[in-house]
Amino acid sequence: METSLHRQLKAIYAGADGRQEVVCGGYRIDAVCGGELIEIQHGSLAAIRDKVRSLLEGHRVRIVKPIVARKVLIKLDGRDGHELQRRRSPKRGKLLDVFDELVYFTRVFPHPRLTLEAILVDVEECRYPGRGKRRRRSRCDFQIQDQRLLGVVGRRSLATAADLRRLLPARLPSPFDTAQLAAKLGLPRWEAQRIAYCLREMGAVEVVGKKGNSLMYRTARRKAA
Repeated sequence: METSLHRQLKAIYAGADGRQEVVCGGYRIDAVCGGELIEIQHGSLAAIRDKVRSLLEGHRVRIVKPIVARKVLIKLDGRDGHELQRRRSPKRGKLLDVFDELVYFTRVFPHPRLTLEAILVDVEECRYPGRGKRRRRSRCDFQIQDQRLLGVVGRRSLATAADLRRLLPARLPSPFDTAQLAAKLGLPRWEAQRIAYCLREMGAVEVVGKKGNSLMYRTARRKAA
């Protein structure tokens, strides 16, 4: 079921002159504006990988990837029930979370006709008791009734390997390993390893050797596509 958040973002990106829910190349597109096909993708980028690859053969495509920066949780007593509680989730999203999805998109991005726009959003999420299709029951089970946009608090357009390189922290050693990258970003090393994998596969950095068991990277010298 389409959420209010999805409808709100479609309206924002379609604008006054664009169209929504357009069929193109056998696919339903969220919005079309200025000749650009716009897909709002809340779920995994892997789910639209083949669709995007096909559309890129003859169209400019913009993928809008919302990342929840802050979330207000609203507990309901039923699916369409009354509000029981409202609280702010302690979880915070960040721009670098886009790499959680780019890891599945390394064979599509970058592309001359593709732009990936990561947007940080504040939302409110309505929940009610239930376990959906889950087999195991828990007292903490809930289902999401809806998500609504409270505001867009940041955005970054990514179109080239150079755009990805700009996400790297300043004063990063050259060459560097993922332990140094993790320390600069304030992230666990496994997250830095995922980021390094994406950067390498997309041509933003290159491997220049090893130090012990660690690969050493530097920013790629070849011109970004």
